[in-house]
Amino acid sequence: MTVHSPAPTRSSRRGGSTPTISDVAARAGVSPMTVSRVINGETNVRPKTRETVNAAIAALNYAPNPAARSLAGAGQTRIGLLYSNPSAGFLSEFLLGSLEQASRRDVQIVVEKCELGDHELEVTRHLIEGGIDGIILPPPLCEAAGVLDLLGKAGIPAIAVATAMPSADQLAIGIDDREAASMMTQHIMDLGHRRIGFITGDPNLSASAQRYAGYTAALEQAGLPFDPSLVADGLFTYRSGLDAAEQLLALENPPTAIFASNDDMAAATVAIAHRRGIDVPGDLTVCGFDDTTLSTAIWPELTTIHQPIADMARAAVDLLVTAIRQSGSGAKIERHQTLDFTLIRRQSDAAPRRRPRESRT
Repeated sequence: MTVHSPAPTRSSRRGGSTPTISDVAARAGVSPMTVSRVINGETNVRPKTRETVNAAIAALNYAPNPAARSLAGAGQTRIGLLYSNPSAGFLSEFLLGSLEQASRRDVQIVVEKCELGDHELEVTRHLIEGGIDGIILPPPLCEAAGVLDLLGKAGIPAIAVATAMPSADQLAIGIDDREAASMMTQHIMDLGHRRIGFITGDPNLSASAQRYAGYTAALEQAGLPFDPSLVADGLFTYRSGLDAAEQLLALENPPTAIFASNDDMAAATVAIAHRRGIDVPGDLTVCGFDDTTLSTAIWPELTTIHQPIADMARAAVDLLVTAIRQSGSGAKIERHQTLDFTLIRRQSDAAPRRRPRESRT
């Protein structure tokens, strides 16, 4: 198992530079993965394809990167893991699960951090040129269209983790975000709350939309009117949670409960409540989503939806490795896997406090 720390990467060939694996692939009319298999002496390549690739290597005077060949040695499967997640708790559990399962499956895993935008494409090209066999994409990269398109053109299988709406042919692992959010909203209503604030997640992710849909569906099913003033925008970051909580708690008629789309934003809501002298859960119920380590690191500990992050990472490694090793065999695999979630009740929720009616003059 190999873990790479972030390093500067270079995009594919520029004028006068050393030829890359992508250049060989383009000349031979195959994917970079196929070139990598030829270089590493793997047997699952047709003789004619191998001959074409070797001819392209000779014509371009291509010399494989020694470090990449050493890492890929003896045909061992190598998978990449790209991450750019603002939640340290989510990332920690995801990396742990991935690395554990990679060790069990005897695969090498290369971990690369990237920023959204051009850098994510640069890092992806770097992994492709290094002969990677497949890539794991946790959120938000699970729905990065540019990355998925680049990998598709290179013939590199990728698995999207925690995407709520994967395409039919995509490898994907996730939970039912809509049902989970609906269950949490129903739980809050069962406690007696009727003004329930909601903090959304990253608007670019389908999981965010599904959690919002679950919240609104539960309200509708209970016959409660939807109040748009009770919804505040978040980005899955602690900072955005602070801003959203301030917005909700500054309302003339603030909510008695706030359901945040992840634990980071729920923890930020608890912090704002403390600053305002609002008792949690006596005056305000706060609930989160994910069940990361942060949910039990604050006071009071968060009631939250347990998303099995480490298990999702392990399942992603398993499914991706299976897809890679069965490539070309014609064997069918289950491309979408949905894991179970659990509502975890701790100390941050309670029935709304009954207050005496204010006298009116």
